[in-house]
Amino acid sequence: MNYYTFEYPFLILLLIPILYCLYKCKETFTPKFFVHLQFLRARKSYVKFEWIIKILIFILLTIALTSPIVIDKLSPLNRHGKDIVLAIDASGSMNASGYDENDDFSDGERLSRFEITKVMATEFIHNRVSDNLGVVMYGDFAFIASPITYEKEIVAQMLSYLNQGMAGQNTAIGEAIAQSVRAFEYSRAKTKIIILLTDGEHNSGSISPEQATKLAKDKNIKIYTIGIGEEGEADKALLLRIAEDSEGAFFHAASAKELQDVYEKIDELESSKIKSKEYLLKEFYYQIALLFAGALLLFLLFRDVRR
Repeated sequence: MNYYTFEYPFLILLLIPILYCLYKCKETFTPKFFVHLQFLRARKSYVKFEWIIKILIFILLTIALTSPIVIDKLSPLNRHGKDIVLAIDASGSMNASGYDENDDFSDGERLSRFEITKVMATEFIHNRVSDNLGVVMYGDFAFIASPITYEKEIVAQMLSYLNQGMAGQNTAIGEAIAQSVRAFEYSRAKTKIIILLTDGEHNSGSISPEQATKLAKDKNIKIYTIGIGEEGEADKALLLRIAEDSEGAFFHAASAKELQDVYEKIDELESSKIKSKEYLLKEFYYQIALLFAGALLLFLLFRDVRR
């Protein structure tokens, strides 16, 4: 996301006295008497043209002083955020539809819980301007669907390719956390976060949620847990314990709108540094204005020499 601005915009005020002086402080010519006027060209039109060129030169020089710049907020050079892994449940129960039936979310089309989760997760990914993100998918087992990266479009595209049932029909919450911890292996971020979403209970995998949570805690990884569906579907007690043990928080979302609110709440709780302090990549373009001003000045000098 680029936008154009000036490093020192207040210097544009210099144009006021400069233009005023150009208008009032006109050149004076020493009169010379010559009887054969027919041999001389009239200079009136050229003087007017020269005056316009001079105005353009001063305008360009003033623009150069204000220092036009292009600011890039999304450059990988601006990475000062957090590392986040989205651990998404892809078990059989996530294929249930009707999760959005009371919301104006899908324009009348009934989407599955998994499809709605992908939409919400994609929106969350794009909102994390200065953060690195990755995705872990889990069912009977867990796997890293997208490693932690700053390239948001790649993460979002990879997420769009995932389907419910790819990892089996059960719910291995312990495996999901453990695989998410592994995703942080090369992370250098000070803040590391797992957002674990499920609509069921832990019933698969070779590692327990408690063991996996301890792995996360030992590496200072915070876990936010989200239980979706009706009350009692997700194991609230387990999810609450995982969140508390890792100094995160537990949320429940009974509808698509509530899930959207949960992601917005997490976004507020874990705001990126770029929202409080800007880290910007700037490209300066004052040299272009200087180049044009120099070219016009040389043109005037050339015309003056020829005269």
